[in-house]
Amino acid sequence: MDILTEALGSMRTGLPTSVRTDGRAPWGLRLPPVAGAGFHVVLYGTCWLIPLDDAPSHLRPIALSPGDVVFLRDGRGHILADDPATPAETERPDQYRQVGPIGTVSVGGDGARTTLLCGNYHLDQGRPHPLVRQLPEIIHLPTRHGRHPELSAAVQLLGAELENPRIGSAGIVPTLIDSLLLYILRAWLESQPPAAAAGWAAALGDSAVAPALAAIHADPSVAWTVEALADRAGLSRAAFARRFATLVGEPPMAYLTRWRMTTAARLLRESEDPLTVVAARTGYGSEYAFAKAFKREYGQAPGGYRRQTRTAA
Repeated sequence: MDILTEALGSMRTGLPTSVRTDGRAPWGLRLPPVAGAGFHVVLYGTCWLIPLDDAPSHLRPIALSPGDVVFLRDGRGHILADDPATPAETERPDQYRQVGPIGTVSVGGDGARTTLLCGNYHLDQGRPHPLVRQLPEIIHLPTRHGRHPELSAAVQLLGAELENPRIGSAGIVPTLIDSLLLYILRAWLESQPPAAAAGWAAALGDSAVAPALAAIHADPSVAWTVEALADRAGLSRAAFARRFATLVGEPPMAYLTRWRMTTAARLLRESEDPLTVVAARTGYGSEYAFAKAFKREYGQAPGGYRRQTRTAA
């Protein structure tokens, strides 16, 4: 069971949006907050990512080089510029033009050129999966000099398709951008030193916790108990429960309930299964018990949730 794919899939509310940004020095672009998570890929040249004045003090300007990837967990507003001292402007409609598989925004003067792919992933930040919630606010991943080879390959493919669009580019580019999110998070998780890894970065590689998470994700309908999960891990009940809560951030049964409800919400949004089937697939013996648990978690009955999400979509 691919827990990273499952966790992100549970939060997705739509396809990513993106634009190519061409800046010529001097240039500065103030980007507003977005719903979901933001990202930037430096395809050519260099620039700076600068937090806004109201950002937490631990967020500092980041120098970006060709091939660098930045992921902004909460879609925080920020500035991109050729230099931290360059004044930033807000994007204007006349700076946008539709060229190739995605649109292009052109800003700045006539100096050195920088080209980026900028966009956002539509993720439900109201109910973030704890794996995503535990990520740093800003992830910076350089891909030069052999670092993160799979992510680097995806960046190079994107750069080639955007620089020289050909037949098929209209289908290739959105697919690559969609896949880029998994490449980004996998690269970050795998880059954490084992001795220093904590939270989900450690949980996904832990010999006791990872199999338990995989079992829960593989079949949330099973009547899992702490004892059963501890047996799979080869630990006592108490030792397993402590280890799981330390790494995942909540006790095993609390996470099981969370994942059952997350799975139920996804089924209600994406399938036509009747409530009795959704209840059975998420470990509830009756529609009544399921509806009660769902309302406690989401604040509304399953049927109302299904109608609301369908109407919004």
